[in-house]
Amino acid sequence: MQAWSTDAASKPRHRRGFVVFKWTIYALLAIDVALYARYGRLTELIDTAAWLVLLLLFEWETGGWKLPPRWRPVLHGVRLLAAVAVVIAVVGYALERVWLDFANETVWLGVIALLELEVRLPPDAARLHRLRRLAAGALYLALVGFLLTWAAMGFGDENPQAAWLDTWDALLWLVAFVVIELNVFGLDARADARRIRAPA
Repeated sequence: MQAWSTDAASKPRHRRGFVVFKWTIYALLAIDVALYARYGRLTELIDTAAWLVLLLLFEWETGGWKLPPRWRPVLHGVRLLAAVAVVIAVVGYALERVWLDFANETVWLGVIALLELEVRLPPDAARLHRLRRLAAGALYLALVGFLLTWAAMGFGDENPQAAWLDTWDALLWLVAFVVIELNVFGLDARADARRIRAPA
């Protein structure tokens, strides 16, 4: 904890604000898992918990974290387990005939696939990066559509509490993955580069 505080204190103010913001979102998502444990279905709990693990792993991969090499196989194993849990959730939504959740989950899998592609594309493949971002934008628009659908259901559904929880969950995940996209785009790295190029 002390190491994090020292590192955060050494960052410029706008970067410290970004760090505080994204970890606040991640903390809210952890609370979200607890809410689904209390009020949601088992499929929703598995789904949300698995996605939180995947999100934190993306943060590790795109946020510049340095870990000893011996930890990499462990983290990749955890990612595999989380991915299996997500697939179980997708199958569960289909079996339960909860088609809105199923469609939402399918779009999120597309977002993850595109993020994986972005991380692994060579930096000089500018055309592919642009195409990836256009496709991601279309998927995020679809996710906003799901969020608005749940919000509308909150006003007229037989179970408004569940609809509002789904709305809150969808909003948090959208914000969280915008944070990951900013990590992927190298927000802090670009700021560092501007400072290096700036005349003394």
